[in-house]
Amino acid sequence: MNPYILATLLLSLGLGTTITFASSHWLLAWMGLEINTLAILPLMAQQHHPRAVEATTKYFLTQATGAATLLFASTSNAWLTGQWDILQMSHPFATTLAILALSLKVGLAPLHTWLPEVLQGLDLTTGLILSTWQKLAPFALLLQIQPANSTILIILGVTSTLVGGWGGLNQTQLRKIMAYSSTAHLGWMILILQFSPSLTLLTLLTYLIMTSSTFLVFKLNKSTSINMLATSWAKAPALTTLTPLILLSLGGLPPLTGFMPKWLILQELTKQDLAPIATLTALTALLSLYFYLRLTYAMTLTMSPNNVTGIAPWRLHSSQLTLPLAILTMATILLLPLTPTMLTLLTL
Repeated sequence: MNPYILATLLLSLGLGTTITFASSHWLLAWMGLEINTLAILPLMAQQHHPRAVEATTKYFLTQATGAATLLFASTSNAWLTGQWDILQMSHPFATTLAILALSLKVGLAPLHTWLPEVLQGLDLTTGLILSTWQKLAPFALLLQIQPANSTILIILGVTSTLVGGWGGLNQTQLRKIMAYSSTAHLGWMILILQFSPSLTLLTLLTYLIMTSSTFLVFKLNKSTSINMLATSWAKAPALTTLTPLILLSLGGLPPLTGFMPKWLILQELTKQDLAPIATLTALTALLSLYFYLRLTYAMTLTMSPNNVTGIAPWRLHSSQLTLPLAILTMATILLLPLTPTMLTLLTL
């Protein structure tokens, strides 16, 4: 792609998200989401592969549906209450509709079915943008809507953690596994949203760090399936040693960064007298942990049946930028001791 066009698209992507962040009026927020969607479509379709075009079409249709529903919800709210302000979303009908529209946009279960299919059709770089940056704008809006009836958020949260764990169990494609992983993590965020918005932000931050490092590992290894991961020890032995820690951090095992949000969320749910919900979500985390362990097993405990030429790639110098990966990997593995600091910063 032409660098000028690429720069324009990436700036538009940033602009769309910034407009949504900065807006207090529903129409402006909707416009930001639309700019965001339109800017990423050419990035998704740049491969000119039938699967990429199909993924782009599916993404466009789902995002257009979500945006139309959100516009309908905000218009209904203005009609019923006379308010266009995002923080004044008071009518139950409009609030529920807006939450469902934003859930469709980020890929929360049961509105998640487009996400694995779309992610599977994209290259790893665009998949990384879709899994991280594209979640920010809808989440900024979800954080501002405080529903009076919290049942819908709990249902969406529990369903997402369940489906995210269950759906990834049988997958062999890494991008589909990351899509289900994304749904499960978003479920944890939405579950705690009404009780502790700062905790949702913390979970989102750790999710962005962990997902970015995982995608960058796959990109460096040029891996798109579990079988391709098995040959990564020949390409980057040191990175292959660290990758299991990144994957276990995504699974939420102590003493890694991913344990922090899960621990704090379970604690907060128990404080809110929701011990059964906390128990159920803790059990669903085991489902997700299983497929991360599968990836770990494939990478480190199995040897691919290669010939001699297959074990030479590590001698070749990689042209890819490794500094972002190094920083994100360290953050993914070592941030747990900073839990009190991060909590203090988020509650300021």
